[in-house]
Amino acid sequence: MNVAIIGFGYWGPNLLRNFLQRSDCEVKLVCDLRPERLKMAKTNYPAVCTVNSPDDVFKDKMIDAVCIATPAYTHYELAKKALQNGKHVLIEKPMTSTTAEADTLINLALRKKKVLLVDHTFLYTGAVKAIKLIVESGTIGKIKYFDSTRINLGLFQPDINVLWDLAPHDISILNYLVKEKPVSLNATGISHNHTGLENIAYLTLNYKSSLIAHFSCSWTSPVKIRKILIGGSNQMILFDDVEPTEKVKVYDTSYDIKPHTDETKRQLLVDYRVGDIYIPKLEKTEALAGVVEDFVMAVTKGEKPLSDMHDGLEVVKILEAADKSIKSHGKEVKLL
Repeated sequence: MNVAIIGFGYWGPNLLRNFLQRSDCEVKLVCDLRPERLKMAKTNYPAVCTVNSPDDVFKDKMIDAVCIATPAYTHYELAKKALQNGKHVLIEKPMTSTTAEADTLINLALRKKKVLLVDHTFLYTGAVKAIKLIVESGTIGKIKYFDSTRINLGLFQPDINVLWDLAPHDISILNYLVKEKPVSLNATGISHNHTGLENIAYLTLNYKSSLIAHFSCSWTSPVKIRKILIGGSNQMILFDDVEPTEKVKVYDTSYDIKPHTDETKRQLLVDYRVGDIYIPKLEKTEALAGVVEDFVMAVTKGEKPLSDMHDGLEVVKILEAADKSIKSHGKEVKLL
């Protein structure tokens, strides 16, 4: 499979490295507008050809697949041109800037019979794979809440707010673990810069069941926190991605609210149960290698990818609705 990579900034080199490690792929082209990035690519990988125009990639009939690792606002046009020219596409998150754009790309991919995979990398980590198995085993019981904190002193993005930058990771994890779709959301945020793009934001997803999901995102925290708490009716899971080894812990902890009687109807009777902590052994393979493997198998074998274009659309739907809620000062926005 002949591959081209468009965008050689932060993520492009990682994609290049993973494709080069495969015997069934050959990276033919690396494309970037910046001469210094192309020089770096050529210095580190002399056999790879470099170009400064995406059109050189699209018109090359030898290229089977294109990886798009560029700013979010460019995703739609680049992916559309790649699909129109008969290329399979691996695209970074978020898939597009609007649901209308995502719908257009999906319809185009279906019409052209091409793979369109969105790189929700965390789904391919050993930690999330382990959590998925635990959830599917039923041992934690019914999921009651999903609480995500993803904050750091990070780079302010020029084209997207903090939710579009950080929340796709954890929204994609939530959608992977829970098949129920949210019915509405509320979001608030604030911008402390001249762009008007929120650098701190909070998002809450509401479900028809008793499930609630909350996301806290910030580029202005003095510490880096990457935590997800998943509360089940029987057990609770902590996923701490900053933790170097014990990233996932399962707490044999739960609570139960007793039904009241005539004598206790004015009291809230809660039973708390605290048990052992279980730390599962995790796969140590690189997550991006799993993304690349999934993409190659989808292209060459027709296998359904773990993170396909429909998953990408669902994330964009939530982010687009969150923008509406923020602009309405936290007003509830219906999703279904």
